Amino acid sequence: MIVAFDTQLAVGTATGVGVYQRDLVSALRAGGTDVRALSAPWLDPWRFDRRLLWDQVLLPLAVARSGADLFHASAGTLPLLRRVPTVATVHDLAWLRVQAHTRGYARAYFGTLQARAYRGAAAIVCDSHFSAAEYRALIEADRTVDVVPPGVDERFARIERAPDEAPFALVVGTVEARKNLLAIVEALPALPALRVVAIGPFTPYAEHVRARAAELGVGTRLELRGYVSPEERDALYARAALALVPSRYEGFGYALAEAMCAGLPAIAARAASLPELAGGTVTLVDPDDIPGWVAAIGSLLSDYRNAEAQAAALRPPAIASFSWRTAAERMLVVYARVANAQ
Repeated sequence: MIVAFDTQLAVGTATGVGVYQRDLVSALRAGGTDVRALSAPWLDPWRFDRRLLWDQVLLPLAVARSGADLFHASAGTLPLLRRVPTVATVHDLAWLRVQAHTRGYARAYFGTLQARAYRGAAAIVCDSHFSAAEYRALIEADRTVDVVPPGVDERFARIERAPDEAPFALVVGTVEARKNLLAIVEALPALPALRVVAIGPFTPYAEHVRARAAELGVGTRLELRGYVSPEERDALYARAALALVPSRYEGFGYALAEAMCAGLPAIAARAASLPELAGGTVTLVDPDDIPGWVAAIGSLLSDYRNAEAQAAALRPPAIASFSWRTAAERMLVVYARVANAQ
């Protein structure tokens, strides 16, 4: 079986979907699958017009030239014209749920148009049971949806924890409204001993976060670093006192999975897929419950030795659960079913 695989979002500064593309391709190849990774390194995937050019013109041509038996549309977007059976990963339904503040043409393309395109896919794969339920609620109520949780890079299992004496909380992910960094900023005045370091690409929401931090007098305790190198990221996971994941909407929640695999104590929002990942082992707080965040963070820091011990105990099962090898094996089952149906 030859599988054509969209890896365009792994070009440049890869965020969650780009990491998914890069690492799943590696795991599939390690298992012996002939994967043809498709990308145009010269094309900026983060400009809407160029994303459209890739999705609807260059990608279908690349699939046709690849000689593949099957195409995996791994970015959450599909070409409207497809000549081979297509497996589509739908990471989340954010464009239909929580992106009302974005530009209309982007909502139309990533939301409405793609929802129609998904119906023609040979198989739909979601990263979590939450996203699978969202798909059935918003697009096709009776569709069979395969749930294949992504893995976490093995380097997180190798991180050696050495928290700084002055505690800081790590927040990982694009600085955008649904990630809800403002909730943590609102909690900071009541947590005078804590700093927050946020890493991830900026959107205009970052300016709102900075402005509110300044209004509250906590600007010096909030550091927005933007995209950082893997080495710097690993060092922050080693040095942080805890990870905070306040997102209102996540299809999977890499930040929480990575923290669990790194042995970093974490507190997450009681929202979307995060309780599914937490599995009853991570403290959850309603996303906009500011007193709740203050209490949970304060409680963790006040009994930090116990929090570290609990995180260390949860680390081995997390590493086993979030395995790219397992993800690749499950994906191959989907591929085989689609191939055998032709």
